[in-house]
Amino acid sequence: AVVSTQSTGKDNCPLYVATDPTEDALKMHFLVHTSIDVIEEKLSSATAANDPRDLYLGQLYPNEDYRIYGYVTNTKIKIVVIETISNPLKDARQVFSQVHSAYISLVCNPFYSPGETITSQPFLQTVTALMRGKAIA
Repeated sequence: AVVSTQSTGKDNCPLYVATDPTEDALKMHFLVHTSIDVIEEKLSSATAANDPRDLYLGQLYPNEDYRIYGYVTNTKIKIVVIETISNPLKDARQVFSQVHSAYISLVCNPFYSPGETITSQPFLQTVTALMRGKAIA
């Protein structure tokens, strides 16, 4: 099950943070920030073997309680998803695809300025549904 989701801007400032209320928010925030370092490392070491067009970075690193996955959009927006080891995701790519689609819809809104904190209800509903384990069609 997804316990935390965070979207981070190009300059690594948080745009959106969601954490399951049963989890320690500070611990999730720490895990996300260490994940950003891993994402930056992967992006800087992109070679021909690593297709730069593949936005999904996969599992960034394991933890004793969680698995942390990363995704980077074409515009360098980083999305991190943390799941519990006891209840793993069936398809992390699908989760990232849905969050990315929600982000694209948000950015297409003329009233949203890129880089602002995300408060869009459709985006929030998508992320909340994914954290509850419900896929969005």
